[in-house]
Amino acid sequence: MSLQNASIKVSEFVITGFDTTKNPVLLGVFILIVYIVAVLASIVNIFVIIYKKKLHKPMYLLICNLAVVDILYTSSASPTMIGLLVTGVKTISYVPCLIQMFAFHLAEVMEAFALSVMAFDRLIAVSCPFQYHSYLTNMRTLVLTYVLWIVAFGVVAVFPATVIPLPRCYSVLKYNFCSYAAVIRTTCVDLNYYFDMIAILVFFLSFFTFGFICLSYCGIIYFVKLSSNIEKKKIGSTCISHLIVVTCYYLPLFIIIIFPRLGMVLTLEVRNGLNIGTILIPSVVNPFVYCLRTKEIKNEILNIFYKFRHLSRF
Repeated sequence: MSLQNASIKVSEFVITGFDTTKNPVLLGVFILIVYIVAVLASIVNIFVIIYKKKLHKPMYLLICNLAVVDILYTSSASPTMIGLLVTGVKTISYVPCLIQMFAFHLAEVMEAFALSVMAFDRLIAVSCPFQYHSYLTNMRTLVLTYVLWIVAFGVVAVFPATVIPLPRCYSVLKYNFCSYAAVIRTTCVDLNYYFDMIAILVFFLSFFTFGFICLSYCGIIYFVKLSSNIEKKKIGSTCISHLIVVTCYYLPLFIIIIFPRLGMVLTLEVRNGLNIGTILIPSVVNPFVYCLRTKEIKNEILNIFYKFRHLSRF
């Protein structure tokens, strides 16, 4: 009997990615703490940027967009992993699983797009400091952001479009949440075609966005050489924040993509750990990097905190 003929109707999936975890509750509490901190920190950044009109500038609008992406990124899978580890609930319904898959990959693509636009923003600020506000206005920044979200939706629509029509032979997910790799493995078809198709798409997006960021920094380095020492320090301080964020996102992603292509086999535990890292690390690092290293945002947060503290005395 062929696999297609042996297909079953799946109403829910069983997640088994954490079955070998020795201390699931401890890991679940850790992810919960990181998740709460990441979401609250991003919300604070969004609130401060929206609340203060003087922060309504292209750079801060891009930081606000990144914070929205981070909330979506960490919220796409963290609640499922926390529930699984803390309460032991291993099942997830079919439709919520597909929604989670779409949200996770949408945030993954938008994270790369957001970092690329932020690199371009820094390039314009360094190369054309006097024409910066005429080249990159708030309206153009918003339009560009909307366009990137639309493009990301279109790209990620490929994932459910390829998965939904396929017959299913299994209801067990070997990974720790509903990603494309986990869901496609439950189907009855030859996986090579679908993995190759998505691998080409992921390779193109990852290396295109990373290459664009590298080219932007090549331009920044060129213009930095022509700047004074004071300007170099200012530019360096701004760019270091972005470089930290880029490293946190692309490093685990490239390990997952490149190492298997070089013949290095990643165990299921390592791959699951890297998947958790790609979700949690950028989401918790990004808001703090821009909060602590961006003087304007840090000062506004301190001012708001001081005002609330002053009012609480009365």
